[in-house]
Amino acid sequence: MAYDEELAERIRDLLGPVLPETVEKKMFGGLAFLVGGNMAVAASGKGGLMVRVDPDQAEGLVDGKQVAPMVMGGRPMRNWLRVDSALVADDDVLEQWIQRGVAYARSLPPK
Repeated sequence: MAYDEELAERIRDLLGPVLPETVEKKMFGGLAFLVGGNMAVAASGKGGLMVRVDPDQAEGLVDGKQVAPMVMGGRPMRNWLRVDSALVADDDVLEQWIQRGVAYARSLPPK
């Protein structure tokens, strides 16, 4: 499955005015948005949104329905979450998730 082009465009629109230094990169069948060389969010190739969050906050954000830990190659990714498309259908909610990803990416050393 290819990533959701409409979701990618919405991410672009929400990031554009705030982060002109954001870089887009096709990765893992999706379209990732990097800040300072660190991946913040992605329109996932499996649908929905992938978000990189502070590992100390990740567990508290999981609801078991629309927000789940990211699993890649059979291994859970400690600070990555998969957010269902239905949850981020609203731009305000999508923006909150993007802000979480951007905040964590900015907290990391630039690459």
